[in-house]
Amino acid sequence: MSPPTGHAAVVDGAAISRDRVDALLRAVPPRDRETRPEAIARAERQRRRWATQVVVTDELARRACADRGLAPPAEVSPEVLAVAEDDVADLGSIVAAALAHSPAARLLLAELEAGQDVPEAAVRDYYDRNRDRFLTPEALRRGVDPFGGASEEDLLPYQEVREGVVGELRRAAGRRAFFDWLDRARAGVVYAHGHEHPGDPSHPDHEHRH
Repeated sequence: MSPPTGHAAVVDGAAISRDRVDALLRAVPPRDRETRPEAIARAERQRRRWATQVVVTDELARRACADRGLAPPAEVSPEVLAVAEDDVADLGSIVAAALAHSPAARLLLAELEAGQDVPEAAVRDYYDRNRDRFLTPEALRRGVDPFGGASEEDLLPYQEVREGVVGELRRAAGRRAFFDWLDRARAGVVYAHGHEHPGDPSHPDHEHRH
């Protein structure tokens, strides 16, 4: 089903109003400092597509939360919370902004993260392969090479750092599960013209910067 007039997309048969996309665009200043009219127009087209993806991700997350019996999140504010540059680098700007914008997306990510099993062997393997992250303060001051000459005394004990490693691995696995869910969930979304994914090669000025 194609989106009806005045709507940006159709998610599971329900039309998503362009008003939600417009509200997000008003809250997010343009990143690009273009001066040529054609460049400004292109940047705005891509900004609209980007904002549509953030809104669609919120809608999909709301539905996923309902399907899982999770408590309904508060209504979404049109303002996007501050997004850390590290999150943009790790997640891409669409997912990073969606998590900042959408209580449902954050709730779903937390649920997926909590459900991740982290085997003890994976925790130990991470500790053994990343010795540089577990040098003691004294070893760091002495400039000890963690991979060539460091003794057991130069490393923080495994049991002391184990819970932190488990947390890191669980967060990483939760993010992978979120990406997998999102890829599957948005496969059936139908977009109105001008609201396609920014990287969709079916429109002429697509790009893969998220």
